[in-house]
Amino acid sequence: MKNVIVLGGGGFIGGHLAKKMKDLGNHVRIADIKKNEFFKKEDICHEFILCDLTDAKLVELVITENCDEVYQLAADMGGAGYINTGQNDADVMHNSAIINLNVAHQCVLKKVKKVFYSSSACIYPEHNQLDPDNPNCIESTAYPANPDSEYGWEKLFSERMFLAFKRNHNLDVRIARFHNIFGPQGTWMGGKEKVPAAMLRKVAQTENNGTFEVWGDGLQTRSFLYISECIEAIIRLMESEFSGPVNIGSEEKISINDLAKMAIAISGKNISIYNIYGQEFFNKYGFNCPTGVRGRNSDNTLYLEKLGWSVSSPLIDGMSNTYQWIKSQVETFEK
Repeated sequence: MKNVIVLGGGGFIGGHLAKKMKDLGNHVRIADIKKNEFFKKEDICHEFILCDLTDAKLVELVITENCDEVYQLAADMGGAGYINTGQNDADVMHNSAIINLNVAHQCVLKKVKKVFYSSSACIYPEHNQLDPDNPNCIESTAYPANPDSEYGWEKLFSERMFLAFKRNHNLDVRIARFHNIFGPQGTWMGGKEKVPAAMLRKVAQTENNGTFEVWGDGLQTRSFLYISECIEAIIRLMESEFSGPVNIGSEEKISINDLAKMAIAISGKNISIYNIYGQEFFNKYGFNCPTGVRGRNSDNTLYLEKLGWSVSSPLIDGMSNTYQWIKSQVETFEK
């Protein structure tokens, strides 16, 4: 049994990771600024500490001496409606950077045996993601740096900071760049939800023969990785001798309009798509349409080379599972 601390376990990926760690027989402590909305505490951890990890003194209390593994997933983040509007940039950079600085410092002081840091595909240069059909997200292309959001800049800084602590203080770190992780027990409304959850919620809420909005022209491309695949990839990385950074994502690239069509097909409804962008979007929402880069897709060559593992399930399987869960949430919410 290992002593495991999951920072950010009140969130989507952190909650699933904590549950897996507990199911494997480890002692799990979670620390987060919010409770997990969709998991019962007893199902995912032995201890849940509700605290603000931007407070260095609280991080000092949370991280214990000689802990086996710390998983650092705590961050100020959300979907495109939160990250790409520009309205939350100061909070995103300030809060996440301070959390990561606090965590790295305490992990060295407490002699933590191994640390995982969750970075993001948002670190990749905007100029490599202008062509929706040919994005370039190979790990080695991160520099010269030019992320399209302050969220991406902060993630890139924190990667470098953790690697500096590895060089200077022998911190045994693993770094993964997540590419759009989705699945049940995740935020599905309120502005911080990711694209698959937003699509599936809209489909669940739209009547047959109705219409729902897709932000942007829908030609932008992404890849999306189901949560169970993500957790498997994290565990394999932590058990390896490879520090990263390495992509954790799917190579199944899809346009946003085609993702919407997939969601509609899963629902069995007859629903039409309305693409909203430009001045019409600004007039309705009061900010520019936050579509992000034109194309982004995980390149898993390095992960396969270093760890000998690749994604096993197609996107539609994860979307179908997630639709059933979100549909039940919508039905409960609307009662």
